[in-house]
Amino acid sequence: MAADTLKILLTSAEVTPFAKTGGLADVAGSLPKALKRLGHDVRIAMPKYKQITEGKYLLDYPVEMDHHLETGIIKETRLKGSDAEIPVFLIESYKYFYREGIYGYADEAERFNFFSKAVLNMLPQLDYQPDIIHCNDWQSGLIPLSLKTKYAEDPFYNKIATLFTIHNLQYQGVFPKNTLRLVGLGEEFFSAELLEFYGQVNFMKAGILYADLINTVSKKYALEIQTPEFGERLDGLLRKRAQDLYGIVNGIDYEELNPKTDKYIYSNYSADSIALKKENKKMLQQEMGLPVNDTPLIGIITRLVDQKGLDLITDIFDMVMNLGVQFVLLGSGEDHYQKLFAQLKMKYPRQTAANIGFNVELAQKIYAGADIFLMPSRFEPCGLSQMISLRYGTIPLVRSVGGLADTIEDYNPETDKGNGFSFKPYQAQELFSAIKRAVDMYRLKPELWKRLVERAMRSDFSWERSAGEYVEIYRKAIDKNIVSAHHNRAVI
Repeated sequence: MAADTLKILLTSAEVTPFAKTGGLADVAGSLPKALKRLGHDVRIAMPKYKQITEGKYLLDYPVEMDHHLETGIIKETRLKGSDAEIPVFLIESYKYFYREGIYGYADEAERFNFFSKAVLNMLPQLDYQPDIIHCNDWQSGLIPLSLKTKYAEDPFYNKIATLFTIHNLQYQGVFPKNTLRLVGLGEEFFSAELLEFYGQVNFMKAGILYADLINTVSKKYALEIQTPEFGERLDGLLRKRAQDLYGIVNGIDYEELNPKTDKYIYSNYSADSIALKKENKKMLQQEMGLPVNDTPLIGIITRLVDQKGLDLITDIFDMVMNLGVQFVLLGSGEDHYQKLFAQLKMKYPRQTAANIGFNVELAQKIYAGADIFLMPSRFEPCGLSQMISLRYGTIPLVRSVGGLADTIEDYNPETDKGNGFSFKPYQAQELFSAIKRAVDMYRLKPELWKRLVERAMRSDFSWERSAGEYVEIYRKAIDKNIVSAHHNRAVI
């Protein structure tokens, strides 16, 4: 193996295509392939949920859990790309992971404590010593903690650096105080300087405290989470670690997400055959039961939660309908939003299609068939949908926050610069003004709109650039861990 080749283990609670609830899975399924293309030895560890039926048995071993032993079973499968295969270690436990869903259980702390311990115990069993473990979100937060405490003096483990990636700070893994005993930690860890968090224990905080370096999924969000507005009560800690905190914008998988080859859309097209995009619009209108015409079609694919700015949309929905546009939604989430959009569909049956649930095929059809893609988020760590919509020539309309601000530049008609439409204040009228600007441009300046679509489709938000930034941070984390280990030995 070349001297500059890194051995990288990425740990994640979900990885596309094996298990997915959100963007974390997409990142965990795409970044390793880009790292492999850069020449690195990258592997993945994730839980083997009930829904994952594949995997070849490798080994099993005991995992110590709160004064008793559980069995960790490792099965291996492969994450396949067009030019690479990534080993995926599936951590199997009938007790913890053989369930209908991925999350939402009363024993979440115990489940992901087991996952973290099983990952670390697996490494010597496989005779595999990564240079760095890339931990993702609170479910992996105990891994940096264990490496810096329990394994700090173990020569096999103390050479392993960690990067902890925050995908969404809102979800932190907060549990009762007795969780300390569950994970094998003493009362001394229950302090504001360590794992205590408003009377409870916080797994996200553990990752932030103990990882060699931290990053989040856009440069703007890395700054925002250091403020009380976006910091979710961890902004003080993040400010303390500001020198170790980086922002890297996610990429998207340009192999999988390609309108030229997408098997789900009605008609394939590219930046050189944009006229064929209109066929996708017509067919989407037909499938959704909407009149087939050239009125602007606004699409939205989202979780139906407050974060996504849905209150802004519903506040101005009547005004938007008065513009004569069509609206197609795909999403699921909070019950009141599901009911609200179902009611709006009944109120405007000739203009609105509300699809409650999630359907991969329909999602791709919306990316390809819509003219405008709506993302008025209250906050957005990175966002992938705006980059996917650019790839498909559907113009994003976003609130300028987090990763949306890093990826979408508001169109300026005077300079003909920009790749979408954006607004800043979190106000319904600001959203409406942005929608009206986009609709007016679509209707009144078709040549400008066509140029904007071409620019969108030729932009590059693939993983190659972001993967290179991750490699730089991995090397910094490895160097920092070496210095830290030397310092600790000197103190001892």
